[in-house]
Amino acid sequence: MSTHAPAGRYAPSPSGDLHVGNLRTAVLAWLFARTTGRRFLIRMEDLDRAVAGSEARQLADLGALGVDWDPPVIRQSDRRGRYRDIIGRLHDEGRTFECFCTRREILEAPSAPHAPQGAYPGTCRDLTEAQRTERRAHRPPAIRIRADAAEFEVDDVLHGAYTGVVDDFVIQRNDGTPAYNLAVVVDDAAQGVDQVVRGDDLLSSAPRQAYLATLLGSPPPTYAHVPMVLNAEGVRLSKRDGAVTLADLAGEGVPTSTVLARIAHSLGLGGRTETVDLPLLADRFDPAALPRQPWILTDDEWV
Repeated sequence: MSTHAPAGRYAPSPSGDLHVGNLRTAVLAWLFARTTGRRFLIRMEDLDRAVAGSEARQLADLGALGVDWDPPVIRQSDRRGRYRDIIGRLHDEGRTFECFCTRREILEAPSAPHAPQGAYPGTCRDLTEAQRTERRAHRPPAIRIRADAAEFEVDDVLHGAYTGVVDDFVIQRNDGTPAYNLAVVVDDAAQGVDQVVRGDDLLSSAPRQAYLATLLGSPPPTYAHVPMVLNAEGVRLSKRDGAVTLADLAGEGVPTSTVLARIAHSLGLGGRTETVDLPLLADRFDPAALPRQPWILTDDEWV
């Protein structure tokens, strides 16, 4: 349990520059936190991949928009020992098991009635020690939580009460890397994060994470899964869509102030060409009035 004051956070992966969709979510996370008297934290989720220089550029871009945060910046790569301790504790409590399934095997396995495709079917849950020993000779195991709930309800500011599937999800991959679903829960609890604002593509993962938080003795956070930014084809925004980072847009003559103005306009917080800053947006901020649909970013947005 954390003794910190309540906090919100923004937790990017330092694998490249932030695009407009990432920046919009960061602005929203800052607004939710600062307008509710919370600390605002930055955490680098760098367990999977970190590109040299990305973290510094990401922090510089956030600062250019006016996003400030309470130090220090936490890096998950510095916390592997803590994750190992938690996985060991869960193992000692009989709440984990080794899994030798490939992703394809899980997708092709028969699912339980009403379970979504890809939900873990329990293949390795009750293997004998002899069976596990035989399988270890061919493939290192992932570690899964032994869930004792089929679903879990979370509270979301924008979506209301949301109930989602809880399966025996992975908490450590078979290469020994702590899984996202574990690391994010451990870090939020340690940092006093009781408000999680992120893209609504992650809504379906919230019940698993909230369930794990309760297993670890922490109250789940309140969530706000916000609409994403999509390209003209309705696909999640990415670098393939051209000038979508502050650096790329600056190269085309679009200043950061214009980017912030368009973000504000997309959220109903300012005129399209109005000069705004984050304190002004905070004065206008009303979560209940936020749009519920994605922002479709077209080529003429910056004209």
